[in-house]
Amino acid sequence: MAKVSMIERQKKRERLVKKYAGKRAALKEIIRDENKPMEERFKATLQLAELPRNSSPVRLTNRCQLTGRPRAYYRKLKLSRIMLRDLASQGKIPGMVKSSW
Repeated sequence: MAKVSMIERQKKRERLVKKYAGKRAALKEIIRDENKPMEERFKATLQLAELPRNSSPVRLTNRCQLTGRPRAYYRKLKLSRIMLRDLASQGKIPGMVKSSW
């Protein structure tokens, strides 16, 4: 299991990303629009910089849904390699068979 504080920190980041997604997208649209005056684009850049850093989607890390492990993560299953192996051994993942020879 990952530390509870790290899992909670990740949840907080996910909430912030969802909360500021619209505002962040609107500001980025203004910044990318070359038809707007330079002053307005620069002002939008400053407003974007004032948003919380943890509201950026880049700050999110992929974590195992069961244990919170940040490494060895399978995106398709949202599990770490360890939990994937355990669940496959128990036969809880449909279509997945653990091979042994």
